[in-house]
Amino acid sequence: MIRVRFAPSPTGFLHIGGARTYIFNWLFARQKQGTMVLRIDDTDVERNTEASRQSIFDGLRWLELPWDELYSQSERSALHREAVGAILAKGLAYRDFTPAGQVDEGEKDRSGAPWLCNPGQREISREESDRRAAAGEPFVVRFRVPRETVTAVRFVDAVYGDQGRSTGDIEDFALARSDGAPTYHLASCADDADLRITHIIRGQDHLTNTFKHVLIFEALGAQPPEFAHLPLLLAPDGAKLSKRRHGQVVSVTAYRDAGFLPHAFVNFLSLLGWSPKDNREILTRQELIELFSLGNINRSNAVVSFQEGAEEWTDPKAMHLNGQHLRALPIGDLLPYVEAELRVAGLWTDPDPAWLRSTVDLIRSRYTTLKDFSRRGVAYFSDRFETEPTALERLNAPGARQLVAELGGRLAGTGEFTEQSVEAQLRALAAERGVKAGVIINAARAALTGQSVGPSAFAVFGAVGRERAIARLKAAGC
Repeated sequence: MIRVRFAPSPTGFLHIGGARTYIFNWLFARQKQGTMVLRIDDTDVERNTEASRQSIFDGLRWLELPWDELYSQSERSALHREAVGAILAKGLAYRDFTPAGQVDEGEKDRSGAPWLCNPGQREISREESDRRAAAGEPFVVRFRVPRETVTAVRFVDAVYGDQGRSTGDIEDFALARSDGAPTYHLASCADDADLRITHIIRGQDHLTNTFKHVLIFEALGAQPPEFAHLPLLLAPDGAKLSKRRHGQVVSVTAYRDAGFLPHAFVNFLSLLGWSPKDNREILTRQELIELFSLGNINRSNAVVSFQEGAEEWTDPKAMHLNGQHLRALPIGDLLPYVEAELRVAGLWTDPDPAWLRSTVDLIRSRYTTLKDFSRRGVAYFSDRFETEPTALERLNAPGARQLVAELGGRLAGTGEFTEQSVEAQLRALAAERGVKAGVIINAARAALTGQSVGPSAFAVFGAVGRERAIARLKAAGC
């Protein structure tokens, strides 16, 4: 059975790159009737925060793509210690007693060659190693990368193809720190093996780590999973998107707070580095599941467009997709999102359900995000709204205010209030006063919504509501 995992570290908010990784894992699992595992890799105690953990859960729940199993890596320390002990017992790892501060791991030695190990530590006998460890001397446990016979570590990546690296180029990497805590490499592989993960789908920045991970899986006696590494997400200047440099523009919850629909965002991220064979862009969740393929993931990096330094981005594809989904979503499915937005904005008044349904369906045709309902559509839900300069010009046209006030009086004097009856009253008034109907139509729209454009001119009356419409028209003449 297919089992995939998403393993974020709670050291910051959920990055859109992480969200895309989760989405690709989820789509693959659902297509294959597999299992989606969420594992919080929280072994970095010094950097973990509860706020970051909550941000991850908030962001993933907002995507509306539920996971099947949940684990915290910090609760699996016994498994990690057991894995380190097993690799040591096989002679595939050793204790490195080099004092802290004297290790040049990751650096080059005096000859300019890459650092591979601390001289002499690999050669310490098992008896001496056990004795020094029992005496309380601190040590790091390192993997004993084969050196006597140099071999190649190989695996096939579903995106980048055949991968190989000589063991002569891989350092004796740490499995456990001097305090006994497991390293990322050890904990991740031990958990993947224990959780029976069959496919690891993650960012391309982990590609070089995979050679070490293959060695660990083999040392644990586990079959390495299949791997697929995803292209990076880049900023407009070509730099890798990062929390530190680009701030909230790469946060999943920033998109949520900006009024994006969950599935529109999923659709957008899915198209960053992947595309269906027919190049469609507007895709339902079921269509994404059916069409998704690891083989269709691009090797080239994808660019997320936004203005450098801006608190909000203006990625044209993201905005376009959100607008398309907002207008196409069945109105019954859209209403809960609109209600949530209006509640946050303080505009929710428990309106008549039928009125709300028809009004939201009417005004969404020009909207792009949920924020538009509380900003551009505020006049439909509240009497406290501003009038745009262009709309004010039309309302202040010669005689326009008096005409809309008179229209309000006429509408108040009749019990009928439909698009047809309002239009008849307005055109009759225009004919009687010898003015073009457009003068009254434009002024009425300005008085009712504070805007110069919007839905059908006469549909606006019903969307605003009889009592409010009449009151606003009459108030315009004051």
